[in-house]
Amino acid sequence: MDRRGSGGADSAKADLARRYSRVHFVGIGGVGMSGIAEVLCTLGYQVSGSDTADNAVTRRLTQLGATVHRGHAASNVLGTDCVVMSSAIKRDNPELMEARAQRIPIVPRAEMLAELMRFRRGIAVAGTHG
Repeated sequence: MDRRGSGGADSAKADLARRYSRVHFVGIGGVGMSGIAEVLCTLGYQVSGSDTADNAVTRRLTQLGATVHRGHAASNVLGTDCVVMSSAIKRDNPELMEARAQRIPIVPRAEMLAELMRFRRGIAVAGTHG
């Protein structure tokens, strides 16, 4: 993602919105992916995603307006502007394969997080044992 922009959350949203308005998350129920998906839902993006299991996180995302598919299928990515993938997803995932075939941009989770944080101040907490 390019790093242009003049500043402010509105500018960050405008940069993202110019490129993507319909975002699909492969593994949307995971702790890292669900947080980003929730932020995009709150900002008004059309969010969809898939996961192998239904859980409290996927139900919350559905309540926020996201479309959540149970299981991974090539048809889940049709009509999306970009696909966000977790490092836990294998390269032969049918959604990633379809995104590649359709030339839908695939954005790593860390890159999407960096894009969202571009004009925000963040605090990182790190350690060796959780």
